[in-house]
Amino acid sequence: MKIVIKILSISILIAIGFGFYYRLNDDVLLGDRIIGIAVLASAFVLMPIFLYVRWNGKKLSDYTLTKENMDKMRDNRRE
Repeated sequence: MKIVIKILSISILIAIGFGFYYRLNDDVLLGDRIIGIAVLASAFVLMPIFLYVRWNGKKLSDYTLTKENMDKMRDNRRE
């Protein structure tokens, strides 16, 4: 899955580069469309896959501020 994330992120960066190339040289509208599609792909495809891979198998309760976690932090500070 990490290979998919790397390939997808590199292809999005290349698409943004092509978009800026077209925007500067030939066609501003085509360049804006390529950049827009690449940004949308990074927001709606790459980011959810990345978050799924990073948060897979972790408990969300370990990262939230609950009464128990606040007490643990206070106990660790005293020691």
